[in-house]
Amino acid sequence: MTNYIYPKFGYLRSKEQAEGIVKRHPIVVIGAGPVGLTAALDCAARGQPVVLLDDNDTVSIGSRAVCYAKRPLEIWNRLDCADPMVERGVSWNVGKVFFRDELSYQFDLLPESDHEWPAMINLQQYHLEEILVARCRASPLIDLRWKHRLISLKQAADHAELAVETPDGIFTMEAQWVIACDGANSDTRKMVGAEFKGQYFEDRFLIADVAMKADFPTERWFWFDPPFHPAQSVLLHRQADDIWRIDFQLGWDADPDEEKRPERVIPRIKAMLGEDTEFELEWVSIYQFACRRIDKFRHGRVLFAGDAAHQVSPFGARGANTGVQDIDNLAWKLAMVLRGEAPEALLDSYHDERAYAADDNILNSTRATDFITPKTKVSRHFRDAVLELAQHHGFARPLVNSGRLSTPTPYVTSPLNTFDDSLLDGEMRPGTNAADAPVTIGGKPDWFLNCLGAGFVVVTFDQAVDNERIEVGPIAARVIRVGRDIDDPRGVLASRYGTSTGTTYLFRPDQYVAARWAGFDEGKISAALLRATAQDAVRQKEIAA
Repeated sequence: MTNYIYPKFGYLRSKEQAEGIVKRHPIVVIGAGPVGLTAALDCAARGQPVVLLDDNDTVSIGSRAVCYAKRPLEIWNRLDCADPMVERGVSWNVGKVFFRDELSYQFDLLPESDHEWPAMINLQQYHLEEILVARCRASPLIDLRWKHRLISLKQAADHAELAVETPDGIFTMEAQWVIACDGANSDTRKMVGAEFKGQYFEDRFLIADVAMKADFPTERWFWFDPPFHPAQSVLLHRQADDIWRIDFQLGWDADPDEEKRPERVIPRIKAMLGEDTEFELEWVSIYQFACRRIDKFRHGRVLFAGDAAHQVSPFGARGANTGVQDIDNLAWKLAMVLRGEAPEALLDSYHDERAYAADDNILNSTRATDFITPKTKVSRHFRDAVLELAQHHGFARPLVNSGRLSTPTPYVTSPLNTFDDSLLDGEMRPGTNAADAPVTIGGKPDWFLNCLGAGFVVVTFDQAVDNERIEVGPIAARVIRVGRDIDDPRGVLASRYGTSTGTTYLFRPDQYVAARWAGFDEGKISAALLRATAQDAVRQKEIAA
């Protein structure tokens, strides 16, 4: 059925298993999907050795997650992976929503220029994983072990003990920290007794990956109640290699085994594309979706990310995109704790921030699902009325919900933020991910996010500042002076940060705004650095004690 040739990654017996020794590793990652592979790369990029375990020996079967948003691309760019993803994938910004056989409205996810990366790329998950695997195998700090299945986990005060099953038998290893990225049915989650609560939706969808030559534009097309699939919805996406993803809503009464049969799938596709359209089925799957999350993202020495920590419906591409942002939030904190630069309390902020983001994603996914699959006559009448009005009236278009596409969630309630009363309209608030912009360095064009890198950075619009670095104990922040160290020749950077002369920002290692001030003040910056690494909270507890 598929033209894709799945790679086979060889199992290797580790030295510790061969010698019968129990070795303690700083970080062990469970699961080599997009999130686990990103976890290994990000931790290694911060100087931490990583062992990555996966119970399989190839990439994911089927296209699975296909839509990757701008923010994950920015993260993967920092890890030197984004260029081949964009080159291999299909970039798009425009989405169209149809009601029956008429266009209801369209949207542009990135209507402004001056961004390095597209709003979205479509790329089959197996292609994406191959890129990430190749990057992992090139890193001397990553030990990627295939056909290694975690079968039990026990926790002590300063480490976790893992029993791992391989083709050569079972052996024991230890980890100071475990990052669990083993999916929605996470065995690791069950091993620590974590709760996983939320809502299952009583509806089923058919995924059909179709190989064909077609002249559809590279856009996201979503139909409500189309003539070729009445009373249901359909989604169309283009992928790499002339593969098209079609999602058909089936309803709760559909028999999953029956609906996956080619004699059931092919007539649906022909009704949509026309009887004479030539195509081949690449992959077929049936899914039922849920919106739920784990009770705590940290359980002792085990940290959960991706689908192991949260699930959302696929509308809005919030699954893998959210998981990659989990790792972006976690890796720098874990590296600082392992280096002794921050207390373990910093890891508690991982739950504070990413559980908040998960709840936001679940809320958006639940709203989209309720709009797409109304459960009462009243809600269906409301939805259809909105879709009809949206064709001619702008006020109705924000009410149309075919899936709010993935965007980063601001950490507005984070304990790591420092707020300043002088914040003006248009300026970036603490807890917001950094906006990119074109800049120049020594007259050569570059991008602002590349200048930020992967550490703490102070960016000031005061050229008179002499500081090149601010240090507080083991923590150091580079100082970038706009107009001196980098230039903003067209004013795009200043526009996106709403700045005036003297405005100063502190950025975290994950390129989120930690603080903002009207002027450069070394004392305030030092205090914000302590807060952004959870050291002020530890000091307050010590004083209280």
